[in-house]
Amino acid sequence: MNCTEASMDALRRRGDELADATVATLFERGEVGKFNTLMRYVSTAGAPLPDGLPEVAREYLEATSVPPAWVDWGEMEKARLFFIDNNVHISTALSFASMPACYVVPHVARLLSATHGLKYPSKRMAETGQFTVYLMQPGAFEAGSRFIPAAQKVRLLHASIRHHLKRENRWDTEALGVPICQEDMIGGQMFFSLLVLDSLHRLGIHMSTEGAEAYFYAWRVVGAMLGVDQDAVPQDLDQARRFLDLYMIRHMGPSEEGAHLTRQLIDLYEEIVPGTFFDPIVSALVRHLVGDTCADWLEVPRTPWDTVVKAVPHLLGALETIEDRSPLGAWALDRLGHLTTVLELSSLTRGRVMHYAIPEQLKRDYGISRAVPQKRRWTPPAPSVTGQL
Repeated sequence: MNCTEASMDALRRRGDELADATVATLFERGEVGKFNTLMRYVSTAGAPLPDGLPEVAREYLEATSVPPAWVDWGEMEKARLFFIDNNVHISTALSFASMPACYVVPHVARLLSATHGLKYPSKRMAETGQFTVYLMQPGAFEAGSRFIPAAQKVRLLHASIRHHLKRENRWDTEALGVPICQEDMIGGQMFFSLLVLDSLHRLGIHMSTEGAEAYFYAWRVVGAMLGVDQDAVPQDLDQARRFLDLYMIRHMGPSEEGAHLTRQLIDLYEEIVPGTFFDPIVSALVRHLVGDTCADWLEVPRTPWDTVVKAVPHLLGALETIEDRSPLGAWALDRLGHLTTVLELSSLTRGRVMHYAIPEQLKRDYGISRAVPQKRRWTPPAPSVTGQL
């Protein structure tokens, strides 16, 4: 995999040909509403497609109904076990590192505002959490699972955002590239894989190389299901590090949308945390995991808990000792982790199932300005950007 400024520039000009063509046809024929209505009944892999589904949608769903032929199922099982063993830590990293990392890329923050709107942060987080849980369930790619239909819908959701922004002339493609381009999709894949692993390390979680590589591999499979060009995707953790460092150097910086989205994320999780005494720990965790530079860009408030959070690795180390020495303790902690993850997701979804529908329009109150954000380039103070993120 060749990772250079030129190769990254080329990726900025490309979307997802199959999904883009499908969405364009649905809009041209006025069939988006029918598609969304019927697809609410398609939630498990292998289920019969409903009568009346637009033919172009049926062809897309049949073409994307199976995982790539190259998938190593042994690696996928290792990834699932890694998730079970670290589910709370992974959920923490996704919420307080991966999502803020998206917000520290100005044009991505803008895209996220376009996708869900600045008024509905819980929907954005709930969709991300539900998608990850579906991925790490036993038999995620088998008949009856929920992951494949979710991936198919998310892929079309991305295509619909590209369609709307370009059709309504609300995105400067010449300056910014294609909305949700291949470079950004791969960058997002790195946020949810490599950056999660970095965050677990910062939290003091001990991981085997085998487990970390399997988790990264699982997100390679996810990328393939979401229309990412596999010839351009990092194949291992070393390549992933080079890609993510260059991606962040090219794009990271402050933005109003990024700060706003971060404030919403903090407010959302402060509502989930019982009482008010522990509320500042949310901001402290974000700052601890993304680093002071990015936290300041995102206007994450400083709190007295910033120092306290640094003791988290010691607490987690003690819990890991219990797991290592007691099979019963390991079982109890795994169950507690599972219940905590389920409770967090339930709080975000409020008991609802996320359907990942294609938006028929992007509302003007979604916070997208017509002005093109200035492209910032940041010179890192150290060789590895992601070491600070």
